Amino acid sequence: MPGDHRRIRGPEESQPPQLYAASEGEAPVPRDPARLRPAKGSAYLEAGGPKVLCAESGPRRAEGGERGGGPAGAGCEAPAALSGRLLCDFRRAPFSGRRRHVAPGGDEERELARALQESLEPVGRLGRYPRAQLEVSALLLGDGGSALAAALALADVCVETYDLVVGCGLSRAPAPAPAWLLDPTLLEEERAAAGLTVALMPVFKQVAGLLGSGEGGPTESWAEAMRLGFEGCQRLYPVLQQCSVQAAHRRGCLRAPLSPRPEQRRTPRTKPPLPPQGPAPSACRLRAPNCS
Repeated sequence: MPGDHRRIRGPEESQPPQLYAASEGEAPVPRDPARLRPAKGSAYLEAGGPKVLCAESGPRRAEGGERGGGPAGAGCEAPAALSGRLLCDFRRAPFSGRRRHVAPGGDEERELARALQESLEPVGRLGRYPRAQLEVSALLLGDGGSALAAALALADVCVETYDLVVGCGLSRAPAPAPAWLLDPTLLEEERAAAGLTVALMPVFKQVAGLLGSGEGGPTESWAEAMRLGFEGCQRLYPVLQQCSVQAAHRRGCLRAPLSPRPEQRRTPRTKPPLPPQGPAPSACRLRAPNCS
């Protein structure tokens, strides 16, 4: 029976990673733009348990003739009806969590893809890409959010954006101590009575995306969760900025202004010496052509 090429085959023998995990210390946060070389823009983000690999392709010509218009001028954007569009796709790897993996393209993956698209659309300058579409695909290798990796992937491909989208997740513990936990672990998310995900544009201080679920509660409790989410996004923003700047320097997109070298500085030009004068050339007469 032929195998299914769409499945990601795992090793024949595997061991739980908890055996090799350190019991003390802070969890490292590896982040690396341009992880996928064939993709125009990509990013890998690992923050303890969450591991996300995101790739961006495009801009390419949009499918269908109803979308797009003439090219935008320098510094101008196309009208809203003619601007480009952003497509997002979200997938879970079979080994991403302890729960049973459902078939790809389920309701949960479509809902998370819509949430990712709603968070990235306000920040992208889609009017600068008329008659074009940008495709962002996120692969979840470990349970966690993917807004951070998607923002780094858009920055890695040099897509014009107003700001970097920073995402932060919270969960509320059940009674009798219903306190909000910032950046919860997988176990805390499974036991939570409610959850909230905030996507923020820190420079403009605008909310790009908001996704909440679980049991209801007093208004003051959700307001406190929003405040904690904003503080978490503000703390993560310098980390994403530093990562994007370092990646741009590695590619050579950003170059520090250099002073001219001493040997490259301009020197006053001098006229070359005239050649030695010899005897004056003898005069010659041009003969008119014979037309007869």
